[in-house]
Amino acid sequence: MDIDVSSRRLVVVGCLCAGLGVAAGAFGAHMLKGLLDQPMLAVYDTATRYQMYHAFGMILAGFAVRIGGDAGAATAGWLFFAGMLLFSGSLYGVSLLGVRWLGAVTPVGGALFIVGWAVLAWRAWRGAGS
Repeated sequence: MDIDVSSRRLVVVGCLCAGLGVAAGAFGAHMLKGLLDQPMLAVYDTATRYQMYHAFGMILAGFAVRIGGDAGAATAGWLFFAGMLLFSGSLYGVSLLGVRWLGAVTPVGGALFIVGWAVLAWRAWRGAGS
């Protein structure tokens, strides 16, 4: 895939995920306080925080692709996206829907986050095109 297209996709999807993270955080702060107990509010808050952190990670990976010319950094960005779907998504399901078994999916998303950061660090250490 073209570096420009890869970079643009990561940045756009990362920005959309960040915007959804803000919306989810506002929803939690204003609409869920009377509906969820404190432990489930904390679970929901964790989902929104990690979504925001990794949306920024996607954007960072997109800029690494564009500025550094490192198409390999895109892997990190898509790992962050998959991690958001599994980690944050499972926590949203646990807190909002009460689907407790989704908690078993959360560590898989967390592992994807860790691998994504390791890939991004490796790409930065090795330099573009390595």
